[in-house]
Amino acid sequence: MFAFRFIGAANAASVRGVVTDISGARVKGATVALLNKGQVTGSAVSGADGSYQILTGLTGRFFIVVSAKNFRQLETPGFYAGRLDSIERNMVLEPAWVRESIVVTATGTPTPQAQTSSATSVLGAVDLATRDDMVSALRLMPGTASVQIGQRGSQGSLFIRGGDSDDNKVLVDGVSAGDLGGRFDFGTHTTTGVERAEVYRGPNSNLYGADAASGVVSLTTPRGTTSFPSLFLAADGGNFYTSHEEAQLAGSYNKFDYLGAFSWFQTDNDLPNDQYHVATSAGNFGWQPNGTTQIRGTVHWGVSSVGVPNAWNFYHVTDEATQKDQDLYVGGSIDNQTTADFHNFVRYGLARKREQFSLWTQSGSGDFDAFGDSLGYPVTITGANGYSTSGQAVLDYAQTYPFQDQLVSNRDDVVYQGTYRFTPHLSALAGFRFEDERGVQNVPSYATHDVTERTNYDYLAGVQGDFKGRFFYTLGGSLQHYSLFGVQTSPRAGVTYYALKPRHGVFSGTRVLFNFGDAVREPTLTDENGSLYRFLEQNGDQAIAAQLHIGPLAAPTVRTYEGGFEQAFLRQRIIFRTSYFHNQFGKQIEYVGGRLLPDLVPGLTPDEQQELIDALGFYYTNDYGLTVNTQAFRAQGVEATVEGGIGANIFLRGGYTYLDAVVQHSFNSDNEALAGGFAPTYNGIPIGAISPLTGARPFRRPPHTGFFTATYATSKVAVQFASAFVSRSDDSTYLEYADANGGNSLLLPNRNLDYGFAKLDLGGSYQFYSWLSLYGQADNLTNDQHIAPLGYPSLPMNFRAGLKVALGKGSR
Repeated sequence: MFAFRFIGAANAASVRGVVTDISGARVKGATVALLNKGQVTGSAVSGADGSYQILTGLTGRFFIVVSAKNFRQLETPGFYAGRLDSIERNMVLEPAWVRESIVVTATGTPTPQAQTSSATSVLGAVDLATRDDMVSALRLMPGTASVQIGQRGSQGSLFIRGGDSDDNKVLVDGVSAGDLGGRFDFGTHTTTGVERAEVYRGPNSNLYGADAASGVVSLTTPRGTTSFPSLFLAADGGNFYTSHEEAQLAGSYNKFDYLGAFSWFQTDNDLPNDQYHVATSAGNFGWQPNGTTQIRGTVHWGVSSVGVPNAWNFYHVTDEATQKDQDLYVGGSIDNQTTADFHNFVRYGLARKREQFSLWTQSGSGDFDAFGDSLGYPVTITGANGYSTSGQAVLDYAQTYPFQDQLVSNRDDVVYQGTYRFTPHLSALAGFRFEDERGVQNVPSYATHDVTERTNYDYLAGVQGDFKGRFFYTLGGSLQHYSLFGVQTSPRAGVTYYALKPRHGVFSGTRVLFNFGDAVREPTLTDENGSLYRFLEQNGDQAIAAQLHIGPLAAPTVRTYEGGFEQAFLRQRIIFRTSYFHNQFGKQIEYVGGRLLPDLVPGLTPDEQQELIDALGFYYTNDYGLTVNTQAFRAQGVEATVEGGIGANIFLRGGYTYLDAVVQHSFNSDNEALAGGFAPTYNGIPIGAISPLTGARPFRRPPHTGFFTATYATSKVAVQFASAFVSRSDDSTYLEYADANGGNSLLLPNRNLDYGFAKLDLGGSYQFYSWLSLYGQADNLTNDQHIAPLGYPSLPMNFRAGLKVALGKGSR
């Protein structure tokens, strides 16, 4: 009998692991169930050390469901196990009343959020369920400002902790998705094929290379889980002639899982010439040849077109213009658990991005200035600061039409990452990244066709671990070589310490944290093409550039310090977090007027200055700008969030951020004008027409932001109320030399020019049958017209409602 049992165990798959809470403490008495095809095929109860083991003689796809008192029931993603496989699945249980998360962007490996010092927030399926765009969803994060220049489909930018919108690394299933230099338009990125959005706030170039200067945004596609094909069909409609249709097919079979999704969204918006439509396709396909190896491929393909009516409130007439985008992201990865302690991962990523702007004809009111430029109608512009001005603004300049600008960003990259666990309390990570980037900017009207290719690679390494489940740390760094700006290093360190470990009682857990990091950003394609070095190079003045030591643009840098603490109350029913951050941004890129450039290059003799003046020629005479690394600013502030649950069905979450950002050094054309005594002013108040003046705030980064969400969910009903609050922020009308007389009378003081707003949204669904549900979403319930920057009226209150049908085994 003993021999029979031994032979049976030797021919059975083993699933084992350790059950812990979010702080790493072992959980005793948790029930662990192993499911195959919806049936429990084995179970175990975790021991005093939190360990469990389940043997099964079956082969196929499995799920693990874990439950324990005072914890939320946890279901793992599906996995394949062969008859002789030994599978390790360590389980982290969350408190029943709050939503902690397993995060990846902070350390590069899945880590419970409570064991990292990083500032990371996660939007899950509930947060994204009825939304169709990412811009509104990203407002529900601390430390961020999500700005959209117009209505649906218009350009959407994300500013994290005071950094520029180009300072963020955006990943789609791990694939780098930004343009060359980090620019990313969230305005046309839908929630189709997005199960989870993870936002890391802080520099992380040591893991993700250049562009992860202010933060990382990671979007994840869901996987097929059911053992049968599941088909979901949804259709809805709303005001402004809005319609939306979506289909998703997902499932798994033996070693293979699959998901494919497609959506179509269109609307007229609320302005003339502002129609928008977008088609989005997404796929996620995985194959597990055995229990330790997984091969996966993902794809996202978006095609969009939107009108670009311009700033309606400045003209009261719209441009005949369109913006078209085609964005393709493809990833292929191999994930192998080589031994119980050694994990290897390789990913290939492909990005193909095309952007075409077309201004088809000259528009306007019928009035023209002395140069033949068309004017808008007479308007009065009033800022949130109470200042106002009246006049007619130049809408379109006298030039050949159509005017077109085409931008191409292509990227291929390969990433390797290996992780070795020395002990349960210490692991190390090492990796390598190579990328080949190609960019094209084509402006036929100006006879320009700029092409660039960048070959970049970096080495990365780090360690993470803990001491006695109380002190957790992460140390890492990278050595980066970028063809555009040379070699850089990016260290990062983070520690968190549990002064009071999670327990019962009013004060049920206290931890403190600290972070430090350096990061760099790669210049954008337009930065590179408009640089002083590129100008000299393209005009045959390489010798002058070499003689005067004028090189390519350097990498903008950031250094950050952060400290904070987290306090749990009432057995972790409520969690409060707060932190102070200080970011220093250096070598920032700005356009500097040609007349000032000879004075900026250090150590030039009068003869060398004259050589540079002669080389600049037209740019010096007309004082046109070229890009150089001459700006610096700092951004410091405080973030605070609180979240908690009421019973099993209600979850509340809110946050507030105070940001104090100021420009410390700048040589842009506005500051040059100040030095020359002819700066644009408003009743004696100096104005930064195209960028902020020294001592002022960076544009479109409000000092006060906040959010509040409330979610109610049962088996039949799900409702989410979401609100975002933003204070006034600095900005410009950008109408420099753009009034009817070629003057600056339509400029207003920058301070608090943009209005603050409160955006209130409500979404929900009701499950009539297992196969049929009704859902709806209403945005901007207060009809606030000032959610976009000054000049751009926001979309008024808008709503959609529709039906969702689920077809598949068990749906009837």
